[in-house]
Amino acid sequence: MPVTPLMQKYILHWGEMGTRWGVNRTVAQIHALLYLAPQALPAEDIAEMLSVARSNVSTSIRELQSWGLIKVEHVLGDRRDYFSVNGGNWEMLTTILEERKKREIEPTLTMLRQCALEMEEDRETPAEVKEKMSAMLTFVATLSDWFDQVKALPKSTLVALMKMGAKVAKFIPGKKTKSR
Repeated sequence: MPVTPLMQKYILHWGEMGTRWGVNRTVAQIHALLYLAPQALPAEDIAEMLSVARSNVSTSIRELQSWGLIKVEHVLGDRRDYFSVNGGNWEMLTTILEERKKREIEPTLTMLRQCALEMEEDRETPAEVKEKMSAMLTFVATLSDWFDQVKALPKSTLVALMKMGAKVAKFIPGKKTKSR
């Protein structure tokens, strides 16, 4: 499969966005290539198509597998591993969000909960600082709980909810929304 100029534009942009999200550029570019590819690709082809070192491809593939974003496939008569994306857009989004929650939000919640326990005995930290830390704990815990509830909804409900956008605020008692 040749990488067309349009595909190259997409892959390069995905790599740039990846760096802004804290993801290695090559990891993001490989993900973009596999997303666009009509069939699973072996690592050698990925390296050639993206003009990156084979060792860089191997490391990047392991990272994508650790996130659950790609899967390994095998071809009868071929000993090589072939790689493809795991699911479509929706699965990609939920996988990334779940991994980010696991890697970033949950450790933050653990730390904030530990701080809340230590606050009870702490006489040194000013009350205003403790209040801010408690407010952050409440905020992050609420966000985490909301995410868990939303991800449990059926996909069709989530899509409908997304399409509603700000209109959903009409269903919250006592809240006024600006109309566009």
